[in-house]
Amino acid sequence: MKTDSSAPDKMLRLLHPISAVALIVGIVIGAGIFKTPSLVAGISGDAGWALVLWLAGALISIVGALCYAELCTAYPNAGGDYHFLHRAFGRNLSFIYGWSRATIINTGSIALLAFVFGDYMSTLVNLGTYSSAIWALLIVVVLTVVNLAGIHASSRMQTWLTLTEIVGLLAVVAAGLWVEAPASGVIQWFVQAPAPAQWGLCLVFVLLTFGGWNEAAYISAELKGGPRTMVKVILASMLTLTLIYLLVNTALLLGLGLSGLSQSKTAAADLLGLAFGPWAQKALGLFVAIAALTSINATMFVGARTNFAVGSDWKALRKLGQWQLDIGSPRQALLLQGLISIGLIGLGTQEADGFSAMVEFTAPVFWGFLCLVGLALLSLRQTDPHTTRPFKVPFYPVLPLIFCAVCAWLTYSSITYAISQKAIHVSMWLIASGVLALLILRAREKTLDQIPRRI
Repeated sequence: MKTDSSAPDKMLRLLHPISAVALIVGIVIGAGIFKTPSLVAGISGDAGWALVLWLAGALISIVGALCYAELCTAYPNAGGDYHFLHRAFGRNLSFIYGWSRATIINTGSIALLAFVFGDYMSTLVNLGTYSSAIWALLIVVVLTVVNLAGIHASSRMQTWLTLTEIVGLLAVVAAGLWVEAPASGVIQWFVQAPAPAQWGLCLVFVLLTFGGWNEAAYISAELKGGPRTMVKVILASMLTLTLIYLLVNTALLLGLGLSGLSQSKTAAADLLGLAFGPWAQKALGLFVAIAALTSINATMFVGARTNFAVGSDWKALRKLGQWQLDIGSPRQALLLQGLISIGLIGLGTQEADGFSAMVEFTAPVFWGFLCLVGLALLSLRQTDPHTTRPFKVPFYPVLPLIFCAVCAWLTYSSITYAISQKAIHVSMWLIASGVLALLILRAREKTLDQIPRRI
């Protein structure tokens, strides 16, 4: 087994652009698109404005993606966000981010998606009282093994899963065009605009559904074609996602009507049932499971890169910084990620709803650090002006400032929500443990630095 702690850039460029687009699209399209359209329609109270809100969420996400495109092309690195924060604010803050991502953000996302997979698989094959958790554990183990097999096995699987997922969503679009107008009558468009508070609440759900595009940062050093290809991959992914989400929401509105969509808890399944019969309604459960499966695999792929980057920076964690050249992946980092994810699934079984518990657990930390990445772009423009930037954010600094403001607002909103659910304390304890781990690592680094002098 060949290993390399530095993982030279030329050895890492193994990922095809099509696989990269499939990876990003697969991360973003999860269970959210099957749940949030009903919420957005109900809160907005108007079919036309509901679609405007989805378009607004897409534009905000594209602004963020443009910021990431500059960072990815100027500083391509397998560490992604961790590397950007390291360059802008130093290794201490970047370590806290790496710790948070390893224990909260990434592994929490894997756990919540695994619970979604488990919920839907349990409707097909129930494994008992803890069926959802058992399915969740099994899929985390299986996909960890797939990723340990190497980048080619993981990327091929991701491409096919994403295609299957898109087919399921296209079936929803076809159903919306197939069924007759809802019994409640013709939909009225742009009758009454939502209040400002309604806009804000709707955008929370819309941006949650678009969440995950930032993971493109973690493949910037492994993509064939270099910086120019990275920009094309990011933009192609965001345009694909925008088109799919607008089509799905339009189909749901046309097929169920505004009131029907607002009142449905399983809107996509209801629409397929109306169009093609009960068998199609049941089949959607399998597509939702595949959507969760696709996102888990993609999240595992990019998530382990943070652990690798942390291991590369700290001598005491050097085993995490070993890159297996024969498989194109960091094996030790993948194993650590799998173990923590399994632990969080165990934690989720103690809550009434494992999925909700993981959302409350991860959202405040995720949006907080995403805001810091936006600030890192502004900082690096000032402190590192001579670095070659193959792509620059247009309308600088307006777009990065908009991105930072949105992230700051979502951080506040998610913290407020987590406090209302009494779920913020676990995240805070884990971040505090990261500070303690940082102090221990710094002391350990000093000891290791003194060893050569003693010899």
